[in-house]
Amino acid sequence: MSDIAKPAVERLDEAEAAAELARLADEIAKHDEAYYQRDEPLISDAAYDALRQRNAAIEARFPHLKRSDSPSERIGAAPATGFAKVRHARPMLSLDNVFSDDEVAEFLERVRRFLRLDAAEPLDTVAEAKIDGVSAALRYQDGELVVGATRGDGQVGEDITRNLMTVAEIPKRLPAGAPALFEVRGEVYMSRQGFLRLNEAQLAAGRPAFANPRNAAAGSLRQLDAAITASRPLGFLAYGWGETSALPARTQWGVLQCFRDWGLRVQEHSRLCRSLEEMLEHYRALEALRATLDFDIDGVVYKIDRLDWQNRLGRVSRSPRWAAAHKFPPEQAQTVLEGIDVQVGRTGALTPVARLRPVTVGGVVVANATLHNEDYIRDKDIRIGDTVVVQRAGDVIPQVLRVLLELRPKGAKAYRFPSHCPACGSQVVREPGEAVWRCPGGLVCPAQAVERLRHFVSRDAFDIDGLGEKQIRAFFEDGLVRTPADIFTLEARDQAGEIDLAGREGWGKTSVANLFRAIEQRRKVPLDRFVHALGIRHIGQTIARLLARSYGTLQAFEAALEAAQPRQGEAHDELLNINGIGTAVAEALLDFHAEPQNREALAALHDVVEVTEMERGAVAGSPVAGKTVVFTGSLETLTRSEAKARAEALGAKVAGSVSKQTDIVVAGPGAGSKLKKAEELGLQVLSEADWLALIGG
Repeated sequence: MSDIAKPAVERLDEAEAAAELARLADEIAKHDEAYYQRDEPLISDAAYDALRQRNAAIEARFPHLKRSDSPSERIGAAPATGFAKVRHARPMLSLDNVFSDDEVAEFLERVRRFLRLDAAEPLDTVAEAKIDGVSAALRYQDGELVVGATRGDGQVGEDITRNLMTVAEIPKRLPAGAPALFEVRGEVYMSRQGFLRLNEAQLAAGRPAFANPRNAAAGSLRQLDAAITASRPLGFLAYGWGETSALPARTQWGVLQCFRDWGLRVQEHSRLCRSLEEMLEHYRALEALRATLDFDIDGVVYKIDRLDWQNRLGRVSRSPRWAAAHKFPPEQAQTVLEGIDVQVGRTGALTPVARLRPVTVGGVVVANATLHNEDYIRDKDIRIGDTVVVQRAGDVIPQVLRVLLELRPKGAKAYRFPSHCPACGSQVVREPGEAVWRCPGGLVCPAQAVERLRHFVSRDAFDIDGLGEKQIRAFFEDGLVRTPADIFTLEARDQAGEIDLAGREGWGKTSVANLFRAIEQRRKVPLDRFVHALGIRHIGQTIARLLARSYGTLQAFEAALEAAQPRQGEAHDELLNINGIGTAVAEALLDFHAEPQNREALAALHDVVEVTEMERGAVAGSPVAGKTVVFTGSLETLTRSEAKARAEALGAKVAGSVSKQTDIVVAGPGAGSKLKKAEELGLQVLSEADWLALIGG
């Protein structure tokens, strides 16, 4: 698979790498929202995977540049509105992808290194087809199905219990002998035959057809009327579990057999593999079988079979260490690139988008593709009128893979990137080391202002229902909403007669009342959502959560930023000491807070919203939940990665340096300056054995 952007990772210097990681974080976040929230993917699976691959490769080469809003730290997107929210007792994780036999071998080697297994130790895996559907969690209490939920952002999903109750393959009860509490996780899917019948019915009724079975399944699950869901041909395949009072077996394979006994359908195309060769053999068998199956699959999932090893391996950010998804190669087609449009994002980034002559790829009609940046267009020599090869792997919009130069029309000219912003006319700039051109117009650029406001009300920020792009743009252009605080004064201004929303085209008394109600429901918001909503460059959901956990309240957060403005001293050190906060993120925060217009906007928001502490998932019985831990010196029982993973799983925050805010320092042989500073500050210092005794071995 070709790189999404050039130059190659090995040719990047630090400045270029930091800029590229920033671009990738923004772009992947946009695609996550489109895929997980709206079921409207903007790019193909292959293009999305390539973005994540490039991000991971840069982070591997420059680990100190890893951003706290890195895509490798994020799962899915915030849940949509219309359903009650469900907080998952255990996060619903995503999977890391591998794309070659060598990467599968490296996955096994990483597991061996983490667990300190020698080459002779058996390492069994379970290999199963990766269904292209919608993840769901089924919570059974005393055998009864009591809650069904979507993945959402991995932490919080949507309560779709009534809808899931209508799926015939989901049992309403588990048999006697099942654990008192058991959360089954699996994939809701639509068969290919069912998908064809549904689209025939859609077209016959004058409604649009669904793009693919995955989108059809997602749309069917998110119906507010459960009767509509019941009419759709949905199935369910169980593959794992979340919170449980007990496990019925000691291996992944054993639990899957218990699922069958409980009446849950599991993958028929699963295999217990004893070696790398058996894993790859099963992958190739499923790839050959793929076209004959009655449901879409896009790869094979490998899972370490022993559950005690799964527990030790734990997870890293968004994915478990004990599993990986081996993706199938993408499908390809040829078409003509008819034009290039340029879109302006909320940070001023100019993104070129290819307009394609519609073409069917793998049964789906596609017409657009992102071209990422000027370098991507130049390095691939993409010109308007070119015949290009596009590829997709399960979604709607493809990646432009290459140009067929032999079919280039005479007179086709190299594309010239615009020198001025298409929205406000400002001369665009490209900072050294960055691949992206940006409009410096800021608040005077209508595209940026509208995008910032759209971001503020989006589902993973303030989540205000009824304020979409169309409404925000109209309100902005007519001067009704120019700053975030203006949203919360709409009702007061309407009642005072300053504006008349009900008299506007497309609005009426009922829709206005619904909007005011939605706004009122969001006057109280947790700190992490508030920080993310501000749209500060480099600040995604993950970093917003880090900041919210570290500072607790909005007042403490703002006071810390004020104290850190000199870019030195204790407050600045504390900001950089937050595990995952790098220099670029800290600078972006401080630059934002130093801008008078931003401080004015914050002050205005203080008057109209209440910012609360972030909701935290409870870690039952953990003696280190909420504590800040630093590991130093050599560890003899655990690897450093395992020690950090177990601490974070117990609710602790792992920091890279010692400060007054550190609660525990775990010191092994060879501990140096960190141990000395801990002793000077009078902090609690534990040996590795003491630490293991504290957390339960």
